[in-house]
Amino acid sequence: MAGFFGRLKEGLTKTRDNIVGGIESVFSGHDKIDDEFYEELEEILIMGDVGVHATEEILDKLKEDVRANHIRVPAECRQFLIDGIKEQMKVSREDYDFLSQPSVVMVIGVNGVGKTTTIGKLAAIYRKRGKKVLIAAADTFRAAATEQLEEWAKRAEVDIISAGEGADPSSVLFDATNAAKSRGADVLLCDTAGRLHNKKNLMNELEKMNRIIDRNLPDYKRENLIVLDGTTGQNALIQAKEFSEVAPLSGIVITKMDGTAKGGIAIAIQSELNIPVKFIGVGERISDLQEFDADTFVKALFDTGEEPEEEPTEAEDKDDYFHWPD
Repeated sequence: MAGFFGRLKEGLTKTRDNIVGGIESVFSGHDKIDDEFYEELEEILIMGDVGVHATEEILDKLKEDVRANHIRVPAECRQFLIDGIKEQMKVSREDYDFLSQPSVVMVIGVNGVGKTTTIGKLAAIYRKRGKKVLIAAADTFRAAATEQLEEWAKRAEVDIISAGEGADPSSVLFDATNAAKSRGADVLLCDTAGRLHNKKNLMNELEKMNRIIDRNLPDYKRENLIVLDGTTGQNALIQAKEFSEVAPLSGIVITKMDGTAKGGIAIAIQSELNIPVKFIGVGERISDLQEFDADTFVKALFDTGEEPEEEPTEAEDKDDYFHWPD
């Protein structure tokens, strides 16, 4: 059974054809580095959903490296281009501090992006690390949202605080924060409503929830993760910008990266918003959500080097597929 890297590499096949195939054709089609060479690279990257800002940064860095190293032949600057792409996605280890200390993780995003399944997978990640996890089912507006989260909580073997459909989300969170405090939970994972059609209501709701957390769990680290569907390309970037207007975002989770030709959005989002991609999802197994690593992503995208050896996870040993439509 392929490990996570193998599934990531396979999942990025269409993106590789879309971006890397085009890059390789530019390198093979030019015998010198000139304006036309750079213009064709720019077009390939932008058309591959890498984004205008990230593309400019990548090419500016490439031009600096070409000048500094007196490179004349395109083939000699290929690695510099790869390194420039990698640099756009670097994530600091400090960005994952919330995984190792008591924290409240608010999971934000529109319906259909994989928000519910992301919470279930995050719960499994925390539990595997020996953490005591509690889930707050505070999306009380979407039909079956609570039922789906309850199934995920059961699968991940963690506790959940929930209420009936239409209940006040802040009331659910109030009960959940009190439960987290009394039970000594290490992490409280909070689902939130996936609505953006009325930003004022959503902002008021999130502000109310934030006040409850600040009052009941003042010593917990705060993390706001937005879940984005990798198959939507530039639309994911638009969603992130809109949600950033109603909540301070500290990290990005990109789901459904398996089989999309729009994987370049992983490069664009971090560069455009200056918010790190912290997790990436490539399938339906609980183990198919992993911490994002720029080196691994670029190695899988460009299909360079051998697959790293990976220990099978408990979930993989059990062939642990589990999926609810989000």
